[in-house]
Amino acid sequence: MKSHTKYLTFTVPERMGFENVTSAVASEVRASGVQEGMCLVNAMHITASVFINDDEPGLHEDYKRWLEWLAPYDASPERYRHNRTGEDNGDAHHKRQIMGREVVVAITNGRLDLGPWEQIFYGEFDGRRPKRVLIKIIGE
Repeated sequence: MKSHTKYLTFTVPERMGFENVTSAVASEVRASGVQEGMCLVNAMHITASVFINDDEPGLHEDYKRWLEWLAPYDASPERYRHNRTGEDNGDAHHKRQIMGREVVVAITNGRLDLGPWEQIFYGEFDGRRPKRVLIKIIGE
């Protein structure tokens, strides 16, 4: 069995944003030489996410509005007990929990086996500093 590991680093300039990482992940699948297997893409920070959905700007704006409604940014320690530690990102932890930590995509015939509109995204909820994403590929 083959294995391939790559780390990507993102610095999203806003507090919340989404980056399409599909082409970077597909490039690593090609570099791995794996023809049949699995590809894990994992946000390595507890205020960031990796998810699969459509690359449609309106949908992304809907996500931002919905997430802000569910877990509004509030730096005060009154809303989020986590902020009593001196942090101001209690909302970002909740947003990450909703959007998920990782995705696993099948590799078939040396390519990501995604549906017709599926794209892989890095989601940032406490941006403005470097964060890593793990790409781990295993297979034959």
